[in-house]
Amino acid sequence: MEDYQIRKFTIGKPLNTGAVVMEGLVSEDFKADEKGCFSINTAFGESLCIDLTSKEISFNMPEDLYVYGLGETIRGINKRGWQYFSNNSDEPHHEEAKRSLYAAHNFLILDDGKKCFGLFIDHPGKVDFDIGYTDPDLLTIRFEDMDFDLYIFDGKEPAELVKGLRGLTGRSYIPPKWAFGYGQSRWGYKTADELRAVAKGYKELGIPIDMIYMDIDYMQDFKDFTVNPERFPDFPAFVQEMKDQGIHLVPIIDAGVKMEEGYDVYEEGVKNDFFCKKEDGTNLVAAVWPGKVHFPDFLNSKAREWFGDKYKVLTDAGIEGFWNDMNEPAIFYTEDHLKEVFAEIKNLENKELDIWGFFQFRGLIETIANNPEDYKRFYHDFDGVKVRHDKVHNLYGFYMTRAAGEAFERNNKDKRILMFSRASYIGMHRYGGVWTGDNMSWWSHILLNIWQMPSLNMTGFLYSGADTGGFGCDTTEDLLMRWIQVSMFTPLFRNHSALGTREQELYRFKDMNSFKNMIELRYALIPYIYSEFMKAALNDGMYIKPLSFEYRTDKRARETEDQILVGDSIMIAPVYQQNKTGRYVYLPEDMKLLRFRSYNDFDEEELPAGDHYINANLNEVLVFLRPGHILPLTTPAQNVAALNFRDLSYIGYKAAPGSFTLYTDEG
Repeated sequence: MEDYQIRKFTIGKPLNTGAVVMEGLVSEDFKADEKGCFSINTAFGESLCIDLTSKEISFNMPEDLYVYGLGETIRGINKRGWQYFSNNSDEPHHEEAKRSLYAAHNFLILDDGKKCFGLFIDHPGKVDFDIGYTDPDLLTIRFEDMDFDLYIFDGKEPAELVKGLRGLTGRSYIPPKWAFGYGQSRWGYKTADELRAVAKGYKELGIPIDMIYMDIDYMQDFKDFTVNPERFPDFPAFVQEMKDQGIHLVPIIDAGVKMEEGYDVYEEGVKNDFFCKKEDGTNLVAAVWPGKVHFPDFLNSKAREWFGDKYKVLTDAGIEGFWNDMNEPAIFYTEDHLKEVFAEIKNLENKELDIWGFFQFRGLIETIANNPEDYKRFYHDFDGVKVRHDKVHNLYGFYMTRAAGEAFERNNKDKRILMFSRASYIGMHRYGGVWTGDNMSWWSHILLNIWQMPSLNMTGFLYSGADTGGFGCDTTEDLLMRWIQVSMFTPLFRNHSALGTREQELYRFKDMNSFKNMIELRYALIPYIYSEFMKAALNDGMYIKPLSFEYRTDKRARETEDQILVGDSIMIAPVYQQNKTGRYVYLPEDMKLLRFRSYNDFDEEELPAGDHYINANLNEVLVFLRPGHILPLTTPAQNVAALNFRDLSYIGYKAAPGSFTLYTDEG
């Protein structure tokens, strides 16, 4: 007997997005009320009102209602008070004013601490979630097209609703065990020798590392599934050379295919009609890193199988992990719109530009990239159904990653392949994880990282993390150190930075010993992290949770969003402000503070429930152990494969022997 119930309501004629895997769920009937709205009962007595005329769903929110979910967004864990668009966007500026990032995770939990219900809107186009933005007491969900399936989840606790969503949409992706190690990345590693230098920098200091990432510069002219032979001569031998050092190379794959005669991916795609087409039947011409490209039609199963099998070029060379990027899809420009812009600029040539003329000129330039009208210029063959891209825009990244995941199942049957993506939709969590995109080296983005992790877990994306240290802008030593104190607990742990920014490999900083201690602590924690991740994945649970999911009737815990639960045993309360040597921490119950300076140098202090000011030097990691629980630790090693998962030490707090279940496997 499940501890949740799911009700399905079909509105209009929705497409099958592929998000749902549960079979046999029949759509229920719903009737119009006296206001002409179709009403659906909820746990709060107040009904959801579906208005087909105004194309919206509305719900009157009680004053003490919290709204969780939406996965990867800006702002806090409680989403009330802002407007969010599910509209996958190439958005490098993750500021409070934004309304959409790279993902569409249309799942909400409405909870007052006593009652709750959840809703998933399976709609592949743009959805507007106005959660008390226009009216503080009203949730309004607006649509351009009223063709979707609405799923209502009924249960007693939010965790049950999360389990219900996964029962509906499938088990979360499980990466290889080595993918829980530390990874170093940078846009700008151009040659094999540069990657060798990164490996050497870590090895000479004895800092553990499992992955070095390869951004777009490894390719030949930015072409997918190619390797530049001058920069990486004898690539399979180089891959093996790195593996012999315990390091996996993880290359990037982009969505756009360069238009170039003689390039097999381009020629095969054209020959077999595997690219997205315009209304007139010609292939859309857009541009990203390589210049002019075509976009594979990932919604077409034949095109998906073809593109997925292309990963075999790299897996045959020994590669065992990838990251998919630019798959919203990002568009630098389309050939059609660029012509329109140049024509309008020509009309402004030799004219004096007053304020309005200047705004017009600047606006024309700003419309070139990721123009909403460009997403209406091309179509998909959704296995026999012709559909305009903007109507299914949020599926594109999902289906690109699905192409890879299904190919790995065909071609690498007995091996887990690392896969994570920038763009996503609920359902993609079956095929890969996500990273949170092009963040900045800002202190506020450490806090954003803390907020995003529980929300991503709610929507099934357990293997997730942010670019540690920040991708854009110049990091600082203290910011990087404080960020690591968050990232060492996220499953995906990658230090990544942009071309032109300060280099942020750990061996470049003054206090290299503290960085080494922190990475060693991560590796000492991997038996715990892996166990708790696997339990969450196999039992449709959450690896990272907000405090409010455990302490539901505690108002302070419900309002505390800069502390999160990691697995069942621990809570973390990171320092995320510049020049701070401590912070206030709220304990919903008695806990044991573990103050780690290294994996084998730490203090223990039992603290009562309540408010505490906790000192935290820059080189200290604060971990709070919950009563009745145990934290296992191992001795660090230079990579995950060398870790000992058997001879562990244990730290307990008011816990009986055997109160922790360790999970391990071949990985």
